[in-house]
Amino acid sequence: MKEEKNYTLEQINDIVGGILNKVEAAPIIKKIAPPKLADSNTLALALSEEEIENLYSTEAKAALVPLGVSFEGMTTIEVERPRLAMMKLIHLFYMPPDAPLGIHPSAVIHQEAKLGKNVSIGANVTISRGVEIGDNTKILPNVYVGRNTKIGQNCFFHAGVNIGDDIQIGNNVILQHGVSIGGDGFSFVTETPNSIETAKQEGSIQGDYNQQKIYKIPSIGSVIIEDDVEIGANATVDRGTIENTVIKKGTKIDNLVMVSHNCKVGENCMIVSQVGIAGSCNIGDRVVLAGQAGLADHISIGNDSIIMAQAGVTKNFGPKSIIVGSPAIPRKEFIKQLKYAKEMEELIKQFKKYKERLDEYLGNSDSDGEN
Repeated sequence: MKEEKNYTLEQINDIVGGILNKVEAAPIIKKIAPPKLADSNTLALALSEEEIENLYSTEAKAALVPLGVSFEGMTTIEVERPRLAMMKLIHLFYMPPDAPLGIHPSAVIHQEAKLGKNVSIGANVTISRGVEIGDNTKILPNVYVGRNTKIGQNCFFHAGVNIGDDIQIGNNVILQHGVSIGGDGFSFVTETPNSIETAKQEGSIQGDYNQQKIYKIPSIGSVIIEDDVEIGANATVDRGTIENTVIKKGTKIDNLVMVSHNCKVGENCMIVSQVGIAGSCNIGDRVVLAGQAGLADHISIGNDSIIMAQAGVTKNFGPKSIIVGSPAIPRKEFIKQLKYAKEMEELIKQFKKYKERLDEYLGNSDSDGEN
C-alpha cells in the first residue's frame, strides 16, 4: 500500500523558499499535479502561462505560481524559479523503489567481496570476487557486478544493470535499468589499409578488399565514474582500450546514450537521449549534448559548450561554443548560411523573372556578332 504524505502549506513554503499568500481554509496538501488534474487536497503546479490560465477551472484550493502572479480567492506560493521549486516538491512526494536492507537468498555473493553497512542486494544479483560496495548502497534485482569493481557509498543501481571487471564507481551514483558499464570498446584493425583508411587518405575507395580480415582489439582499460553521476536506462559506457574511460562528477546521462572507449566526459555535463560519442573524445565541463547529436572519434569540445540536437560534430570546438547542423558549425555561421540561402531564393526568383529578357538580349548579341 502506498504511503500517504500530508503537508501544510507552511511546510511546503519553507521547503521551496517562496512567498505564501494564504486565504482562509487553506487545505492540507496530499499530492501535486497540474491544475486540470488537481482536487481540493492538491497543490496545483501552475508554472507556465497555459497552466496559470487553467487555474480558472481547477478544483485546487492552492497553487504554486511564478513570482509576481496572484490569483484571487486561492492560496498561492510564489517562487522565483518554478522548475527548481517543482524539483523540491517532487523529492518531497517521491517514493523510491523498494530495496529492503540485507541480501536476498537468491543473490550470489563471492566470499572475497566486501559489503559496507546497510547495503541492499536484491534477487538474482551476482557480486564477483574482490568487489567492494560502500555503505548504504542499494542494488536491485538481476544486477551483475564484475570482479574487483569498487562501488562507493549511497549508490542506487536499478534492475538489470551490468558492470564489468575492475570498474571504479564513486559515491551517490545512480544507474537506471539496463545500464552497461565496462563492455569492450568497438576497436578493430586490419592487416592492410581498409576502405575507411583509404577514403580518408585518398578521398575515394580504391583496391580489392575481398580477402581482408578484421581483428578485434581487446579493451584492457577500465571505466571510472566519479561522484554524483546518473546514467539513464540502456545507456552504455565502454571501457578504454589501454587508458580509462572517465565520467567526471555531477554529469547526467540520459537513456540510450553511447559513450565509447577512452572518452573523457567532464564535470556537470548534460548528455541527452540517443547521443553517440565515438572513441577518444574529450568533453569539457558543463557541456550540453542535445538529443541525437553525434561526435566523431578524437573530438575535443571546450567547457560550457552546447551541441544542438542532431548535430554531426566532425572537428574540435573551443569553450562556450554553440554548435549546430551536420556537419556541425558554430550557430552564428549557421544562421548566416540560412540568411544567405533566403537571399539566394529571392535572387533566383528575380533571375527567373528577367530570364526571358536576358535570353533575348544574349540572342541579339550573338546575331550582332555574326554580322
